[in-house]
Amino acid sequence: MKFGLLKTKIEKLLTESYKKNTFKKEIKLFKTLVLENKKFSKLFQVYNELSSNKGLDESMANDYINECIKIYENSINKITSKEFSLLEYWVKDVQSKNEYESIDNLFTNDITLLEKKISSRKIVKESIKKKPIEKSKDVVKLPLATMINVANKTFSTFVEGLNESEKLELKNLLTTPEQELKSNFNVVKHDVLQKLSSLKESVDDETKNKINETIEKVSSEECDVLTYVKLKNLKENL
Repeated sequence: MKFGLLKTKIEKLLTESYKKNTFKKEIKLFKTLVLENKKFSKLFQVYNELSSNKGLDESMANDYINECIKIYENSINKITSKEFSLLEYWVKDVQSKNEYESIDNLFTNDITLLEKKISSRKIVKESIKKKPIEKSKDVVKLPLATMINVANKTFSTFVEGLNESEKLELKNLLTTPEQELKSNFNVVKHDVLQKLSSLKESVDDETKNKINETIEKVSSEECDVLTYVKLKNLKENL
């Protein structure tokens, strides 16, 4: 699998995991498989850099691309097939169009794709020659550093997949003092357990067993941002 497609799938997986309440698990895997692997994290950074507008002139843009090609080749040749297999297995069920196809073509050594390589180099060069777009001051900015130091654009891509209300909620929770979050978490947890208990009074045995299982699971939950969001949503839907 081309690295650009692999990166695309990982970004899509992270975005969808927040909506599926599996973000905590997926971000741990991302940290282990990518961020803590210097070769992969370096490749992620190279792809991020080459897909960003930088406002470089013609000469600087060519030099920049050449240096990125060197870094790519030095990194990709050190990655084992086992390391690649782990990442590919992680995202095997993700269906996505390759968002970094031009960069993949830029790095290819396939002589039959020489025309595509030249064309892709022009596309990438024009992109990094463009001036960065200034973001509106009204755009929701999240304290990304508190969400594990995820490689620049990768996490930005994840955030862009959220709607504005989700961004605001995540921002508020991330900036809430730990003690306050824990206190709010305990209140919500208590309310959820009370609501679940009251539901048992007028249901059949099968439903009652499912409620008991949920009560047991909720009782064992410990405070963190994503679990708080999950419990809060559960409370609102009970």
